[in-house]
Amino acid sequence: MPPRALRGPATVTAVVASALAAGLLAAPQPAAAAEIRIHDIQGSTRISPFAGKQVSEVPGTVTAIRAFGSSRGFWFQDPHPDRDRATSEAIFVYTGSTTPSVAVGDAVRVSGTVSEYYPGGTDAGLQSVTELTKATWTVESSGNALPAAYALTPSTVPDRYAPNASGGNGGNTEGLRLRPNSYALDRYESLEGMRVSVKDAPVVGATTQYNELWVTAEPGHARTARGGALYSSYRDPNAGRVKVASLIPFAQRPFPAADVGDRLTGTTAGPLDYDNFGGYEIQATALGELADGNLARETTRKQKADELSIATYNVENLSPKTAQAKFDRLASGLVDNLASPDIVALEEVQDDNGPTNDAVTSAGATLKKLTDAIKAAGGPAYEWRQIDPADDQDGGQPGGNIRVAFLFNPERVSFTDVAGGDATTAVRVTDDGGKAGLSASPGRIDPENPVWKDSRKPLAGQFSFRGGPVFVIANHFNSKGGDQGLDSRFQPPARSSETQRTGQAEAVNAFVKKLLAVDPRSRVVVAGDLNDYQFSPALADLTDGGVLTDLVTGLPKDERYGYVYNGNSQVLDHILTSHAVRRPDYDIVHINAEFADQSSDHDPQIVRVKP
Repeated sequence: MPPRALRGPATVTAVVASALAAGLLAAPQPAAAAEIRIHDIQGSTRISPFAGKQVSEVPGTVTAIRAFGSSRGFWFQDPHPDRDRATSEAIFVYTGSTTPSVAVGDAVRVSGTVSEYYPGGTDAGLQSVTELTKATWTVESSGNALPAAYALTPSTVPDRYAPNASGGNGGNTEGLRLRPNSYALDRYESLEGMRVSVKDAPVVGATTQYNELWVTAEPGHARTARGGALYSSYRDPNAGRVKVASLIPFAQRPFPAADVGDRLTGTTAGPLDYDNFGGYEIQATALGELADGNLARETTRKQKADELSIATYNVENLSPKTAQAKFDRLASGLVDNLASPDIVALEEVQDDNGPTNDAVTSAGATLKKLTDAIKAAGGPAYEWRQIDPADDQDGGQPGGNIRVAFLFNPERVSFTDVAGGDATTAVRVTDDGGKAGLSASPGRIDPENPVWKDSRKPLAGQFSFRGGPVFVIANHFNSKGGDQGLDSRFQPPARSSETQRTGQAEAVNAFVKKLLAVDPRSRVVVAGDLNDYQFSPALADLTDGGVLTDLVTGLPKDERYGYVYNGNSQVLDHILTSHAVRRPDYDIVHINAEFADQSSDHDPQIVRVKP
């Protein structure tokens, strides 16, 4: 099956031209001066010393063919490598929408233009792929043996992930000579286009709708309790992660529907490509057999009569246009897996006509459809509170007007309604004889602050449980869109979106401090999708002054995750509590992120507290 996006024609970019001008790359030699081989074209850096030049009669053996979509072509590899570990011995020949007239095992000589293809364009910051375009070739013989696949193992993939180029060249690694024995990204780049293999590979990222999954070549490194690859610091992004796609026709071999904790037994092998959405990827011509790890969806215990349970759940662009099956599965997750929490902070609730981009901002139909599904699943008759955003001001899917919202079970907890909350009016902390309150409940925190531009505004609500007030703040901080990826050609990668999230964290922290200034015994719970890690600057700012405790830091290290991205199990959602919240019993309930079959891409979280 085709990948999610297919590359267009490769071009020599200004990046290459400027590198040549700056002397970061050797000037290309005329192709006629001597026989040019693939390792000469690939060179010992990330971009070719022959970029933009014509080469002729380059020899090699066809190892794989991409024969679908608009990104067709073939890989060929030199069976006679040089002794330089930095130079790849294979390259992709791009033929556009035309299926190439070659067969695996053909010995060919190829002529064409050396080009650098940058997935997403040069501004995306991804690695480039060296290709031959406008190519012609001759077949000299057929049925030749293929070069042996390079085995990716703990001994061949370095633990260190990437070189640091911040000391020169503006962080761009393209001018640096590859050091494949020192850095994993350099190892992968030195194998670009070559046949590689993994054996008995653990699955660390579930199969996606685009028929891709992630495995690790380092099965013993930084694992979660359920078999994933744990991302616990910027310094260690799990170097052994590699994506797997398939060149085998789907009718011949359906792509496996794998969950984290499964395994591809035997050998998975094929040319090593670089994906349009980042990440080195095995384009498999041999695909291991799926061994089911029997990963089970978790359930949490029910709260006791004297415990208040508060959950957070990103329901991923939920609207009345969403299939009823998803509503039913979300409802089942809330009732059966989360044991019907007393309060739920929801994220990504869309308006009543979803992505239709008009003036509609209300979400009553969305929330009614969800609460009806919960009741049908045997759950409580939840009520809800939320504030409609100003149209198209809160980011997310265009027209969707996503927002945060509260569900609550009125048989267990009551909501303290205070009129006055709207899209642009800031909620204030009130002081009634030393008792903290809200000027509006629900109310939005500092919505006109520039840190919330094109982002969801946090929603504060006052609840009452067993006669005592509890303040809950639902959040959905801005996404990581625009950040350079872990596998970027810029190292260390820039996290440009972090600036806005730290500002958002500071705004919520300041609001919590105002509540505690009125009454240090105020029970405050901050919950939601914060789009950042427990070790990030944003979480440091949110907990500044010790006013909040990030509960994820109290879990065993191998349980600190609730989201899986590019094979990394990580933390994006959080629940934080003030000191007056007694005996928090916190749980990340793994029902989505590790599975190919998901009702959301986030796992929900829950905390149970004493009054």
